[in-house]
Amino acid sequence: MQTLIACHECDLLQKIRRLPAGGVANCPRCGAVLRRHRKNGVERALAFTIAGIILFAVANTFPFMSFKFQGVVRETTLITGIIELYRQGLVGVAALVMLTTILVPLINLLGMLYVLLPLRFGRKPPQVAPVFRIVRGSQPWSMMEVFMLGILVSLVKLAKMAEITPGLALFAFFILIVVLAAGTSSLDPHRIWERMDVNR
Repeated sequence: MQTLIACHECDLLQKIRRLPAGGVANCPRCGAVLRRHRKNGVERALAFTIAGIILFAVANTFPFMSFKFQGVVRETTLITGIIELYRQGLVGVAALVMLTTILVPLINLLGMLYVLLPLRFGRKPPQVAPVFRIVRGSQPWSMMEVFMLGILVSLVKLAKMAEITPGLALFAFFILIVVLAAGTSSLDPHRIWERMDVNR
């Protein structure tokens, strides 16, 4: 089976045969890597997706951190932080945080589960191609690492004013960022499209 692919560096259109496990296809004109076959890519991506869903649930359920100021302890979650931004009149910021740290990551995780789980067992779910396109197109909008950086900066500034205790959700959020990055790096989109074609 051969696949037409355009080089992302020089736009040379060429055919690529199915690669063996661990194989790499390079552009004959510029030498750029066109495809890299990742062994058990679907299975690994599925495992990272399931782990990501569990971590996402923990990060949005348990307290993110607790503040102790003048004897008063207040716990916050990711949702309460967004609500507080809205109450302070920062509607745009609240909507952006909601979109990039909750909605888009949730769409990505559930979309990948919808695509990968049936393909792992040799089945093709309905409308899998549009769902996979939505997942791939929305990935740049998932900016949890930027949000985590903002939290770390805030922790440094608030440490002098109050006693701060990191919550379980904060650690889950950090691990979730690592898991999502690992899942993205282990995913071979071309292999996913090939499996979709096989299961037509």
